Amino acid sequence: MAQIYSGILGLVAFLTTLARGWIHRSDVESILWAAWLNLLLFSMIGLLIGWIAGWIVADSVSTRLAAELSAKAEGARTKAEG
Repeated sequence: MAQIYSGILGLVAFLTTLARGWIHRSDVESILWAAWLNLLLFSMIGLLIGWIAGWIVADSVSTRLAAELSAKAEGARTKAEG
């Protein structure tokens, strides 16, 4: 998940910087330099966001699974006692 967020956010930053430079009629070298730096920066930010999102999803799934297994075990115990 982290790699997907990283790639998407980096690419969007790169393309946005290229478009901004083209609209403002900047020179090609400065546009490409800024786009490359933004690609690196926002890829790192996307990697962090993706890692956090993956961790939250994994934690949520494991918590929900533990609760369901606990409820199932409690139901089986109640059924065996009754």
